[in-house]
Amino acid sequence: MPSLKDLKNRIGSVKNTRKITKAMQMVAAAKLRRAQEAAEAARPYAERMNAVMAGLAGSVKGSDNAPRLLNGTGSDKIHMLVVMTAERGLCGGFNANIAKLARQRANKLLAEGKEVKILTVGKKGRDSLRRDFGQYFVGHVDLSDVKRLSYDDAQSIARDLTSRFDAGEFDVATIFFSTFQSVIAQTPTAKQIIPASFEAEDGEEAPSVNYDYEPSETQILADLLPRGVATQIFTALLENGASEQGARMSAMDSATRNAGEMIDKLTIEYNRSRQAAITKELIEIISGAEAL
Repeated sequence: MPSLKDLKNRIGSVKNTRKITKAMQMVAAAKLRRAQEAAEAARPYAERMNAVMAGLAGSVKGSDNAPRLLNGTGSDKIHMLVVMTAERGLCGGFNANIAKLARQRANKLLAEGKEVKILTVGKKGRDSLRRDFGQYFVGHVDLSDVKRLSYDDAQSIARDLTSRFDAGEFDVATIFFSTFQSVIAQTPTAKQIIPASFEAEDGEEAPSVNYDYEPSETQILADLLPRGVATQIFTALLENGASEQGARMSAMDSATRNAGEMIDKLTIEYNRSRQAAITKELIEIISGAEAL
């Protein structure tokens, strides 16, 4: 049974831990507001750009002069998995859920006889996948020194991917990230970005009007598709940023409440031990007095 001094030291230690988790919760709450605003502001732009490119791609996809980023290589043998996680932990299952989704996809592709290559963005994804898939790693993007995400960060990742695609290093590229829904809900998401894949929005019908473009649809797509890749990566980074702060805020709130419950239990145990020690001393005094 721990002594009174040990219990007192442990109570003090847990109280200090509760102060830290409470402070981290408040910091995450402040960062969450900015990250959520950035993610929500980027969604309409990404959706409209996707709709514009989908309309253009519908008339040229499959043709011989269509951009390679649209038609692909004609094969799906080599897959590039871009796993986007946080640089830090202490955010619940945020990083683990993204890594789990990527791990499932990699295992499925390997079981089908496909070749897998992995590009990690964020230390936690790299650390989580290194043991099982370290031999498939082809690169890593470190954003630990980036204080605020910008489009340039996404553009550098997109340039790396498109240059690898042009060099014939892979056939299909998929990004893995977490879509922000609320403080307690973040959805791990996999999205194919190369070759371009356009999904119709719910309830949205294809336009029935034909447009004449100048320059041609092919030339416009050749310029828009690389930007589309960068836009989707930037949107995923923003969604990840908001999801990370939401998950951290929720995790630190749970940790603070758990620390409070532990303090209450330890305080009860401390009071019982102290009362037992006082009772024992009184019994010894009374027994000694009766012996005289």
